[in-house]
Amino acid sequence: MSISLFMGLASVALAGFVLVASFLESGTRPLAGTAPPPADSGPAPPEGALARDILTTNPLYLSGELRPVTCPAPELDPADPESVENFLHEVTDCLDEAWGTHLSAAGLEFEPPNRIYWYTSGQSPCGTYPAEGTSAFYCHANKGLYLGVEDIVADSGHSDQAVAYTFLLGHEYGHHVQGETGILTQYQAMRSGSDGKENRDAWSRRSELQANCLSGVFLGAVENSFPVGTTEREEVLRDVALRADRGDIHTHGSPDNGQLWTKHGMDRKDPAACNTWEAREELVD
Repeated sequence: MSISLFMGLASVALAGFVLVASFLESGTRPLAGTAPPPADSGPAPPEGALARDILTTNPLYLSGELRPVTCPAPELDPADPESVENFLHEVTDCLDEAWGTHLSAAGLEFEPPNRIYWYTSGQSPCGTYPAEGTSAFYCHANKGLYLGVEDIVADSGHSDQAVAYTFLLGHEYGHHVQGETGILTQYQAMRSGSDGKENRDAWSRRSELQANCLSGVFLGAVENSFPVGTTEREEVLRDVALRADRGDIHTHGSPDNGQLWTKHGMDRKDPAACNTWEAREELVD
């Protein structure tokens, strides 16, 4: 389902979201983050050992390599909003095909996300958008992929690099993959049940670095057709570093670890490379 927003959007029933913060004056790029669902968001997730199993031994990790996908980079003119929107839809088509085919072949249920690519402000249960510093977010309950067509360009420093926008979109789509496989719901429950900001931030880093890795898996699957060669890989890793933790923020991982997990995904092309939940602490710091 595709919805382009010109005059805003009526509220729809959804909960829990992944958002991207605004482009900061320091020259860094937006970060992604997660928020716990409201109390009435559905049945309680499993607890104890079963809960950890959903994160650490998820069937996603046994699904094998993502098959090569034919996805030539769409034309992109960052100064032309229509071009940007068309680009986003075409890349999302590729993501739908890649992950839908992959998860279905592995016997896992999958529905593509709903697309809401906005131009002007609107309202969702995730809040009014664009909220301060919000250019993209994922709403888990309605499987909504929300992106501000013009906002993501501004928040990416008006970059003309198609692969940078593809990484960002792939990261948000990675949260959708987490949602479809039960990881996102369980992560949110584990995070909200943790004591203290430091522990909650540690959970956040594992989720965000996994989304980086899943975006890398997709980029690896389209490396021949997009293409993603040496120059494009360098641009992706530069973009990843710009979106990493800075200052007092410790929710997304260091630049080195952000790049590490993204490279894992691109090199292996296999979600098994993305099990951040069992990684040593220094690899998710």
